[in-house]
Amino acid sequence: MEELLKLALASATRDSAIVYADARIVAPYAVEYLAVRNGTASALTSAVRAAVGVRVRTAKAWGFGTASAITSVATRAAAQRAVRAARAADPSARAALRVTDEKGPRNGRYTTKLRSDPFQVPLATKLKVLLEAERAVHVSPRIKSGRASYSAWKEVKWFASTEGSSYRSTIVQVGAGVEATAVSGGEVQRRSGPTSFGGDFRQAGFEFVRGLDLPGIAPRVGREAVALLQAPACPSGTMPIVLASDQCALQVHESVGHATELDRILGTEAGYAGTSFVATGDVGQRIYGSPNMQITADATEPGGLGSFGWDDDGVAARRVPLVEDGRLTGLLTSRETAAQLGWERSGGTLRAEGAHRFPLIRMTNIDLAAGDRSFDELLEGIQDGIYFQTNRSWSIDDKRLNFQFGTEVGRRIRRGELDGLVRNPIYAGMTPEFWRSLDAVGNSKTWHLWGVPNCGKGQPSQVARVGHGAPAARFHNVRVWAG
Repeated sequence: MEELLKLALASATRDSAIVYADARIVAPYAVEYLAVRNGTASALTSAVRAAVGVRVRTAKAWGFGTASAITSVATRAAAQRAVRAARAADPSARAALRVTDEKGPRNGRYTTKLRSDPFQVPLATKLKVLLEAERAVHVSPRIKSGRASYSAWKEVKWFASTEGSSYRSTIVQVGAGVEATAVSGGEVQRRSGPTSFGGDFRQAGFEFVRGLDLPGIAPRVGREAVALLQAPACPSGTMPIVLASDQCALQVHESVGHATELDRILGTEAGYAGTSFVATGDVGQRIYGSPNMQITADATEPGGLGSFGWDDDGVAARRVPLVEDGRLTGLLTSRETAAQLGWERSGGTLRAEGAHRFPLIRMTNIDLAAGDRSFDELLEGIQDGIYFQTNRSWSIDDKRLNFQFGTEVGRRIRRGELDGLVRNPIYAGMTPEFWRSLDAVGNSKTWHLWGVPNCGKGQPSQVARVGHGAPAARFHNVRVWAG
């Protein structure tokens, strides 16, 4: 692999117009997905692919070429395609390209710490866990569908650049979840665990899946799905709410993570899900939320789906404050976009899905720091409100400003205590006003690091796996209704 990287760089720089080149080889990129529905395996997918990607830069333009064969001929061809693309783009570029002066590692190594390689665990062992979990959700005849699923990914990547940077990383990620669908008459309710959209995920081995204890949590998931059939509809009005850790994580993802991606802000990544209400001049100036709001992008967090050794610019993983005491203090950047703002350092957030895609600015682990309130203290003082748990639907405009989220379950809060389920709860708001209404943040016992395996961006579309650490949190004067 290292010889092929050298070949790629040498092939690219034979052209005197090329001032920089880097090459990535990902082999293998392995994916395994299993699912059980109603006692039967409904999905058994295993795929392995490989690719080489070569990125080059003239004084004014980027070029990229890729190949799916890991051979000398294919590598040289990918480099030549990258050079042709850069040369074609150069005449129409408006200004010279600049990047931050940051050198990557020489022979760097990064490997996920794990005890049990999920790709070495027998298929029968994985299916046994899923079968037991799916069986356990059927606590009532009203459970018409049960489902348990499991996913694993492995990426082995080699990187080298003409600046002398080189590294190899091996990242393994896993996750699993269970869900139940209950039906009565025309009413349908779904409940998921540990959360929705496939469950929880972590950079770890199969030991993480065992620790989720899907068979143990499945009966509760089933019982709550049935109970929601008879629960009253969520009340309407403007009231205080408390977001559970998993829903708070999604709120951070959609209204902070995407909004602080600098390529969106600059308008160079506008085609897929829009731009951002944030402006470059807002850094250090904009009040994003209340003083209780502390958010960081941390690519060094152990176990996070957004953790790595170095990004696809060769920049070391780092921790970047985004919001401090409610004020916007940072953005998600690459070497190129950071240089456009005159910054000396990149945020180290440039990543691609495999080697067959051009890297983009992506979230790492975007975390809302824990506060000092216990869960009971978050409920104190609320005479009438709603506790929102486990996302069911989301909608946010192309500037990440106006949003509407629905959850699988709501719980009425009366006189400072939880008081029964409500169904189909929805809340909505505008990002700055919503975060400014944050008046209490849960402590470390309410905080959890969640994995999000399906963050989409780019054209052609790329899927990134990112992380979010979030506590439970309380917000006031939020519009609420039943869907």
